[in-house]
Amino acid sequence: MITQMLPAMVKVADKEVHSPEFATLYVNQAIDFKPGQFVMVWIPGVDEKPYTISHHCPDRFGITVEAKGVFSKKAVSLGPGDNIGIRGPFGNGFNMGSGHKRVAVVAGGCGMAPLAPLVEAFETHNGPEILLIQGARSKSFLLYPDRFTAKAEICTDDGSKGYKGFVTDILVDKIKALSANLVPGFDMVYTCGPEIMMAKVFEICEAHAIPCQVSLERYMRCGFGVCGACVCGYAVVCKDGPVFGSKALRTMADFNTRALLKTGKPVPLHEYAAWRCQ
Repeated sequence: MITQMLPAMVKVADKEVHSPEFATLYVNQAIDFKPGQFVMVWIPGVDEKPYTISHHCPDRFGITVEAKGVFSKKAVSLGPGDNIGIRGPFGNGFNMGSGHKRVAVVAGGCGMAPLAPLVEAFETHNGPEILLIQGARSKSFLLYPDRFTAKAEICTDDGSKGYKGFVTDILVDKIKALSANLVPGFDMVYTCGPEIMMAKVFEICEAHAIPCQVSLERYMRCGFGVCGACVCGYAVVCKDGPVFGSKALRTMADFNTRALLKTGKPVPLHEYAAWRCQ
């Protein structure tokens, strides 16, 4: 079982190509994992980066990578037999709670990756009724379209599949429909995706008194809270998160406003996002 703070060297067992943009690398190793946690992935001679675990079973796990920067493009070029280093898992995952009757899971683009094991955990344990709202730029960016049994609403920016528009449009419509039909609403909303999207989801949840959990992304070096590279306001994302609930979000001034570059310089979130794509 992978538990070391130093990288455990493992071989890629399998690779699944989802589209020209996405691939999942599988490792045949056990790892003690809670949905929403992450691992640090090291490619020798390249770098080390944080990735959520997107697939998990007792003796196997997978990480899904979007090819957009130097590290991620190298990662998606790997295949069976290639060596990578794994540290973790780190951080706090999603709180699945108890007694939930109905939850919404709102995913944008590669934000589906950390949410996928959460959906499967609810499905496996006969949990609450799940509404999955999944959005992406276009059809080719939709991850795992046939993976879940939960009811799903799909939207794309270009209208290539499902509703042409935003996941937040669908969330608002579903909340209003439940209220109009005098049906109990969502007990929790879970979300991951672009931070501007998550901020809007949080705003909607606050307006309707629905608790929310979001999975944040920041630049991480250590993974366990000593380097300070991933701070968001008072919070150290790798240690205090990456999942944060409504109470924490209400006091996080940097949420949807700014983040730190590799140099430690704070910049507006759009500048940080552009740097992360390099």
